[in-house]
Amino acid sequence: MAAIKDFRQFAFDPARVDAAGKNIAQNVYWKLYAIENSFRVIVHSILSVQINPNWWTVAVDPGIQGQIAKRKADYASAPWHSSPGKHDVYYAFLSDLSKIIAANSHLFKPDIPDIDAWVARIEQIRLPRNIVGHMNWPHATDRSRIDVFHADLQHLLIRLAASRTGLTIP
Repeated sequence: MAAIKDFRQFAFDPARVDAAGKNIAQNVYWKLYAIENSFRVIVHSILSVQINPNWWTVAVDPGIQGQIAKRKADYASAPWHSSPGKHDVYYAFLSDLSKIIAANSHLFKPDIPDIDAWVARIEQIRLPRNIVGHMNWPHATDRSRIDVFHADLQHLLIRLAASRTGLTIP
């Protein structure tokens, strides 16, 4: 089977667009989905233990809280659509999660001593995530970066699941 290539490098062909979309979904998008949602669970789990289950109003910058409130209002005004989730953390973008972690890094360090390196790595995949999230074709280097990040995150999740904090879904 021939390798799937970025459809934009060829004359328009709907079948090529479909093949490219399936390739990105099967090889990249699901990893970004897992990364972003895993970090939502990590943030919620650690801050629930370090602060309390109502950590959101204590740990999140008021500017981010305002943006999230607007996103929630958008979903509330269209209840016939699915909503991201019940907890505010599900309305946070990857960039928001990175800021929340960085602002509260001292609370993450007992469980993730290298949290600053994880924040830097989140920033490294933020733009490739946006490329894929906005249905574009990532460069091979970005695909590799996402693959490695996802694999490393699996090890972190195993470690956290066995820790005193554990992992809880909000």
